[in-house]
Amino acid sequence: MTLADGVRLSITTLTVLPVRAGRIDRAAAAVAMSVAPAVGALLGALLAGLLWLLREAHAPALVAAAVTVAVAALLTRGMHLDGLADTIDALGSYRRGEAALEIMRKPDIGPFGVAAIACTLLIQTAALTTLPLIAVIVAFAAGRVAIPLACRRGVPAARPEGLGALVAGTVPLPVAIAGAALVMAAAAAIPDRTWQGPLAVAVALLAVVALVRHAVRRFGGITGDVLGAAVEVTTTLAMILLTLY
Repeated sequence: MTLADGVRLSITTLTVLPVRAGRIDRAAAAVAMSVAPAVGALLGALLAGLLWLLREAHAPALVAAAVTVAVAALLTRGMHLDGLADTIDALGSYRRGEAALEIMRKPDIGPFGVAAIACTLLIQTAALTTLPLIAVIVAFAAGRVAIPLACRRGVPAARPEGLGALVAGTVPLPVAIAGAALVMAAAAAIPDRTWQGPLAVAVALLAVVALVRHAVRRFGGITGDVLGAAVEVTTTLAMILLTLY
C-alpha cells in the first residue's frame, strides 16, 4: 500500500516517533514528501501542548520557550539543524558542484554552520516566548511545506545517491501548492493575524523557494541537507513574521 508506506516513511524520516517503516521507493517517497506538512502540524501540536503545559506551570517565558525548542530538536533527531549547518557551510565556501558537496559530506561543522545553528535556536526561542499556541503549530507545519516545494517535479538531485536522489522531483507542483494553501488558511485563524498570518507563511515559503533555486545553481540539485536547511529556514522565518502584527 503506497499511501500507508508513504505516511510511515514521512513520520520515520521527519520525527523520532516509533512507527515501523514500510516499503521505501520513489512512489512511497512521493507520498512521504507530500504529507510532510501534516507531519509538521502533528509535531507542532505536540510542541504547542508542551509549551502550554510549561506556561500553565508558570515557567518563565524564556525557560518554556527554550525547553520547547530543545524538545523540537530531540523529536527530529536534530537532523534538520545538521542539514542547515552543512548547507550553510557549503554555501559559505563559495564553491560549486562536487567541491561544495564534499564540504557537505564532512562530519564536522564549520564556523558558518555553527553560527547558523546558534542563530536559529536563539531566534526560535525568542519567538516562542510570545507566539500564540496555534502560531506554533502553523510555523512547524509551514516548515514542512518547504519539503514538497523543494521536492517538486523539475527540481533535480545533486548526487545519484542519498535522500535527495530518492525524493527529488517526486511531488507534483499542484500538491505542493495545495499544502501551502492549507497552512496559509490555518494561519488566518491565529488571533489578531487574519491577514498577517497567511502573508507570513507566504513570505517564508517564497524565501525557501529562492533558497532551493540557489542550491540547485550551486550544487546541481538538492540533497537531504538542503531539505533540512529548507525546513529550518522556513520555520524560523515563519516564527519571526508571525510575531509581527
